[in-house]
Amino acid sequence: MTHTILVTAPRLAKAGVDRLNAAGCTTLFLRDANDPTEVERWLRTHPVDAVISRTVTLSGEAIRACPTLKVISKHGVGVSNIDVAAASACGIPVYVTPGANAQSVAEMSLGLMLAAARRIGWMDAELRAGRWTRAQDGVELAGRTLGLVGFGQIALRVAHAAMAIGMKVAAYDPAIPGARTLDGVAIVPDLDTLLSRADVLSLHVPLTATTRGMIGRRELALLPADAILVNTARGEVVDEAALIEALSTRKLFAAGLDTTASEPIEADNPLLALPNVVLTPHVGGSTPAALASMASGAVQNVLGFLSGHLPDARTCVNPETLRSEILCHSEASAQ
Repeated sequence: MTHTILVTAPRLAKAGVDRLNAAGCTTLFLRDANDPTEVERWLRTHPVDAVISRTVTLSGEAIRACPTLKVISKHGVGVSNIDVAAASACGIPVYVTPGANAQSVAEMSLGLMLAAARRIGWMDAELRAGRWTRAQDGVELAGRTLGLVGFGQIALRVAHAAMAIGMKVAAYDPAIPGARTLDGVAIVPDLDTLLSRADVLSLHVPLTATTRGMIGRRELALLPADAILVNTARGEVVDEAALIEALSTRKLFAAGLDTTASEPIEADNPLLALPNVVLTPHVGGSTPAALASMASGAVQNVLGFLSGHLPDARTCVNPETLRSEILCHSEASAQ
């Protein structure tokens, strides 16, 4: 039996496309990677069996519009763009591809940390503008403490690299209770303890109701003087107004940000004018190697589910859908 798969982007890495073609699937792609209304049009007008979700919003309206939809797989791990509650109400499991982009995101975290510490982006811009500006006030990281918020696969890779250049590493993760040492990393029991130690604070948590705005004015004030913030998680984890204030007043030495509260970043966002900020456009997990791994994992998730070979339940963000079937389309038609 062939299946129809909607990819919510104009393309998918060849490794994923090849697997879909080999399975005889009909694969649909968006024309505009940033248009959620196009997603809903496809789902309303085509018998889609599965969605491979990239970055565009997959709304509850879109999910409910397609009575044939059986499974969703995120191309990555962050599901903040998917209405998971709507999927759950429809009995549709939402899978992720954990670890597929961990190395790429870890390397981006390290790159942003080093660039922020040594003001690399600012000096590069100065040279390109014809000015021989030799900043000599960079932060030497050896001997300083890297604080990790979240201690999953990405953070563990960042920790190992940081220790290799002589940094001390501490981490806070609510899933790891108590104080202990894991892989040379000091696990602390609460966020405030971590903040008080972190000369560099690197964020590695998903966006949830709990983590939204978790790093605000109070938390930034707890960091040591001249601390550096690195965010390759989600922009909404940080109170952006508080971050801009801390950078502007030089409470923070610098920040390296792969993600911001609004994406694409607005042209008048103050972060763009601050010389102590290094910015990248949310591409931490977008190397060819990571894209191929995420595409393969997402395709494996949907094909496995559709063929009756359920993926690992630990990769499902709403596992209750695997235990019961819930009908939602009668509810939608009654609206």
